[in-house]
Amino acid sequence: MSYLRINQWKLIVISAVLLGLAPLLFVQAEVACSHAEITVQGNKKLAAGKMGERALVNSNRDYAFTKVPKCLQGLNYISHPHKESVSVSGSVKVGGRMYVCLTDGLTPASLKAPGEWKEAGKMTGGDANGSNSWTVFQCDFTNGQKFAIGSAGKWGAVVVAGKIEAGKTKLPTLSKARKSASRSRSHSRAPGGSLDDEFGLIAGRLRVRKAGGDHYDRLAAEVFRKPALLFMEDRDPVDVVLRRTAALLEDIKKMKDAPDLSKHSAQLAGFKTQAAQVPVDDADARKKLFAEICKVRRQIAFSNPLVNFDKIIFATHHKTHGHMCDQYFGFHARKGGSIYVLENAFSDKPVARDLLKGEKIRNGRLKGKTLAEGSHMSLELSYDAKTILFAWTEALNTKYKWSEQSTYHIFKANIAPGKPVNLTQLTDGKTNDFDPCFLPSGRIVFISERRGGFGRCHGRPVPTYTLHTMRDDGSDIIPISYHETNEWHPSVDNNGMIVYSRWDYVDRDSDIAHHIWVTYPDGRDARSYHGNYPIRREMRPWMELANRAIPGSHRYIGVSAPHHGQNYGSMVLIDHQIPDDNAMSQLKRITPDVQLTESEKIPGIALGRGRNNGGEVYGQPWPLSEDYYLCVYDPGQRHYALCLMDSFGNREILYRDPSVPCLDPIPLRPRTKPRIIPSMTTQAVEDKALMPKRPATISVMNIYDSDFKWPEGAKVTSMRIVQLFPKATHNANQPAIGLAAQSLARGVLGTVPVESDGSVYFEAPVGVPIYFQALDAQGQAIQSMKSNTYVHESEQLACQGCHEPKLRMSGAKRKMTVAQALKRPPSKIKPDVEGSFPLTFPRLVQPVIDKKCLPCHVKNAKKKAPNLSGKQFGRGGWSKAFETLHKYGWGKSGGNGALFKNGNSRSVPGKIGAKASRLLAHLTGPKGHHDLKLTPEELYRITLWIDCNTNFYGAYLETEKQARGGLVMPSVE
Repeated sequence: MSYLRINQWKLIVISAVLLGLAPLLFVQAEVACSHAEITVQGNKKLAAGKMGERALVNSNRDYAFTKVPKCLQGLNYISHPHKESVSVSGSVKVGGRMYVCLTDGLTPASLKAPGEWKEAGKMTGGDANGSNSWTVFQCDFTNGQKFAIGSAGKWGAVVVAGKIEAGKTKLPTLSKARKSASRSRSHSRAPGGSLDDEFGLIAGRLRVRKAGGDHYDRLAAEVFRKPALLFMEDRDPVDVVLRRTAALLEDIKKMKDAPDLSKHSAQLAGFKTQAAQVPVDDADARKKLFAEICKVRRQIAFSNPLVNFDKIIFATHHKTHGHMCDQYFGFHARKGGSIYVLENAFSDKPVARDLLKGEKIRNGRLKGKTLAEGSHMSLELSYDAKTILFAWTEALNTKYKWSEQSTYHIFKANIAPGKPVNLTQLTDGKTNDFDPCFLPSGRIVFISERRGGFGRCHGRPVPTYTLHTMRDDGSDIIPISYHETNEWHPSVDNNGMIVYSRWDYVDRDSDIAHHIWVTYPDGRDARSYHGNYPIRREMRPWMELANRAIPGSHRYIGVSAPHHGQNYGSMVLIDHQIPDDNAMSQLKRITPDVQLTESEKIPGIALGRGRNNGGEVYGQPWPLSEDYYLCVYDPGQRHYALCLMDSFGNREILYRDPSVPCLDPIPLRPRTKPRIIPSMTTQAVEDKALMPKRPATISVMNIYDSDFKWPEGAKVTSMRIVQLFPKATHNANQPAIGLAAQSLARGVLGTVPVESDGSVYFEAPVGVPIYFQALDAQGQAIQSMKSNTYVHESEQLACQGCHEPKLRMSGAKRKMTVAQALKRPPSKIKPDVEGSFPLTFPRLVQPVIDKKCLPCHVKNAKKKAPNLSGKQFGRGGWSKAFETLHKYGWGKSGGNGALFKNGNSRSVPGKIGAKASRLLAHLTGPKGHHDLKLTPEELYRITLWIDCNTNFYGAYLETEKQARGGLVMPSVE
């Protein structure tokens, strides 16, 4: 292929904020031209490559180009490390056209590049985290002409030409440079590899295998099936694949309706003999033998009686913004993809058919249009396999500006053979709606931002999205979760319950608890049975997503995903019937070859402080049994393929779309519908007609029935109910609510009595997040929740105790008596003192200071008495009195790493709030504080303030008014 005769472009300098992979788009028609042959040099390291689909942009990152125009394909190019921008200079050996592609408003002139440059078009590029627009400039150069292109910032310059030399020095290839950089940047990562090079992938993992010790022992204890491990005696990939294939064959032979596998057993026996005879250092022979074993393994895998279907539906979808929340914002989506059915899925010639090609929307704002331009995700199949749900966005890049064109909406389509598709839009508006799931009752549960509020730990707008339901025609949309932080991925388990992931933190580390939760289909009684209070956050997954019930099992399959990443990771099995040790007791690793992302350096070795260090290899598992699953898979964590895998460590690639990664594989066949659990609330239209509305109540049978030890002699006389106010502002700690970072604004609804037997029964407010505190006779908190709950219209929520044990020994005898509180009508919440709802320091505590403390402190100001003024203000808009006193209070922070600061993720009974504060000890200690005498109510106001995390503000807006003692109600309840 001649450099002088091919229709190519000469020189391209690429510098962009690469936040995603998007198409390269050139508006100028191709023009036949020659291509410059150049000699280059840089002030830092350069590397060379061949331009084409998924060509690397930088020599130390995975950023890549897609949809490269034909005129560029095959051209040579140079690049350098990301964030190590290089000034490139050189001379033209053979004249021709060159191109420079820049972003951030840069031009060749701004980089002092000589020549008459003209704009030639636009393109985009990046990685799974997002994309930006690039401008393409062109210029013609003559033989011998010199050129110089200045540094273009952190993304630097990529030079493309017909032929590129670097004098006498040979340029290293970009792929080798990237691998070298990857090893030096994170030598402890589990190695990646090519989807098509399983031999090399296993060989790489064998090289980093540790020689026994705690690492190996931990993996051996936590793996679900031992063959999935790398054994110490494994010499090379041949040994590994032989052992794993044998385990697969033996398991299938035990199944009902198992096929005759005697031929394959004989073949494996022969391979074992060959493996013993072929030297391990004969790489070519070992690779050939490996390939032969894999062919037989594929035949065995496809003979599995569980694979009794031949069609799989799936979506294609580009990975987007690299954060667990932002990945579901429509303006981050990259256009491309659709919904497909893979026919002849378990053959060597599967065919993917676009189910939506040419189909027009039948209703709504987009009526008459197709979904050809946009992004699809969140695929779901009905129980009779005739209807699909999915989310789609026009993917308008408005970046943190919400509009109908830049948010996800839910669609429904009929896929029954011979029937009209009837593509219907179910939701619309300026909120993201996604993750739809059919409920057995016929309603649809989904995730939506309609609840309101924002996340607490972000530096950008990140709305809270939670569980909602609607009728199957998109009407009667109602929230069924009033949680104040994000939720994901509802599915229905074998008992008809909704399982989903919740981000859960109240006055504790924000990055340790986003795991599986369970709730009734009407939203009642949301509970966590697993993983909510880790002792050491690196000893278990940071996040569990895509959780689904396993057919015929009480267990669930899920993905150990990163907090600072997306819906991919290492696959795990979850078992709620095992006591939770706040580590890995309820978890088994399905894929021990991949680390628990953000928790581990490599599998089995803790990372310590969290960061996304790779490992987003597997995604969206659909369990066929406890041992077999469909999923998506890519060791390169970028271009995912459909995969059949098992718990023994075997994988078979079924299909890979040539341009867009695969997502959400589901067998296209009917499945058993779980039982319908009757609704016990009156939220939905159909439920209002079935039962009269009644007050929502909460009951606790025995507050002392706990999975922790109460302090000796502790007596709870009342229970405080505190309402949390979802954040109404975008950025973390704006405003700084109080002593602790990322603290929630809150208000004390009041107290209810606790009977002598520990029982509680009261009417509760509907539709707001609340938490409880157990109080002693002085009204001081002994214990406090680190989570929240809520009730719906007419709900009767009941708890056994305060964090009662989730599992009890079977057959244990318990005294069956009626709780005293249930023998009377439910208590009404007794409102608390003025200034406690919303709870603000100026309204709750400052009046006490002004009356009992300020005169003396003003009098002794010259003696350096602390400033307790409520009319002078300092940092955060806080009063001087708060600045003086808050450091002696008590507060637990949110934020990444707060577990280290807080000391634990749970409350320690008797050592929380006012009881643990220095201020209470100072005011009530044996020596007292001079001649200060506080009334019981005045002391109560101070202890109430400290018990509620030592906050200053009670709402997120109008902070100056609050600071001066004004009443400001929260904008989101």
